[in-house]
Amino acid sequence: MLKNSDYNQQRIDPARHIRKIFLEESCRDLAYTREILDRARDIEVEIIGDRTVPDIQAGPYPRSLTKGKQYLLLCKNRGSFFKPCPGTREYCCCDYQVLNIGMNCPMDCVYCILQAYLNNPWISFFVNIEDLLSELDLALAHKNQFWRIGTGEFTDSLALDSLTGLSKVLVAYMRDKKSAVLELKTKSVSVENLKDLDHGGRTIVAWSLNSPAIMAGEELKTASLDQRLQAAVKCAQWGYRLAFHFDPIIYHPGWREGYAETIKKLFDVVPAEKIAWISLGGLRFLPSLRPTALTRFPNSRFFHEEFIMGLDGKCRYFRSLRVELYRHLLYHLRQRAHPATCLYLCMESEEIWQECGFAPGQAGRLPLDLDRAVCDSL
Repeated sequence: MLKNSDYNQQRIDPARHIRKIFLEESCRDLAYTREILDRARDIEVEIIGDRTVPDIQAGPYPRSLTKGKQYLLLCKNRGSFFKPCPGTREYCCCDYQVLNIGMNCPMDCVYCILQAYLNNPWISFFVNIEDLLSELDLALAHKNQFWRIGTGEFTDSLALDSLTGLSKVLVAYMRDKKSAVLELKTKSVSVENLKDLDHGGRTIVAWSLNSPAIMAGEELKTASLDQRLQAAVKCAQWGYRLAFHFDPIIYHPGWREGYAETIKKLFDVVPAEKIAWISLGGLRFLPSLRPTALTRFPNSRFFHEEFIMGLDGKCRYFRSLRVELYRHLLYHLRQRAHPATCLYLCMESEEIWQECGFAPGQAGRLPLDLDRAVCDSL
């Protein structure tokens, strides 16, 4: 059983959850691999063959997902690093671009969609970063397009950063890229590597937020609300622009008071003028997620609400409830947000946008509005 001090340290630095590192043979002599292993001196390392399944001696899936988060596989990405966000044409998309740095993370959110996507339980991190940067070079060579790039789609952007140090590499790379910005999205407070970096305003540090009840009960091994906001203040002091994502918004007892409290704390602590954008997205999930999550977290209640099947094949709240949730959060956000901050809905229709008080056509202008939110400050 963890001592309280150990548990608190793991909330501050999720990389402390890692108990063993598996290393693909072909990656052992990479300079970047050696840097990671030098920082992981107290963690057992086992070298395995390329594309070999690590033996984590865990129980049957999905129970192995819990234990698997203690194991890190350092390997090569043999596919593409840089892809468009997997949105759907039925809902308004922000034209986000995903930079895939790995799969899974040491934190454990009950609603995490990766539980339904992953076909292995461990954490993977890609160490062939020369290939990653080369792929970015090719994409950013198209000068007529502005790219908003994020690393937080298939993993948390910073949860393992005390081990990987990847943020330093990416921030330095993005510093002079005039046609792009990088968003590092996290539920951790692993931001110390960002201090004293010459970021040129090209990196935005973002946090997922929720009501206190959801953060405490459904976002396991994550930093608390106060910890996340204090980390955001640090980054603002270091000159970074910030972003926040209320996604997924979850209907639960006391949700009105809970989300209002989070928004109040956010603007009481974080300088509003430093926030580039704030997104809102209602809970949505693949049907296969529910049985997996309920097996792993049988005491969780929010999956027992009523849902409909959306046009994207994901379960969603009824339209009227989604609008009620959005209107409530937007009411409080609009009272405190800076006029230059872009407020937007993630993966919703134009009709929902208008029901929530946005102007006609505003949903269609979202990519441009997000670009302006960062470009106007540079």
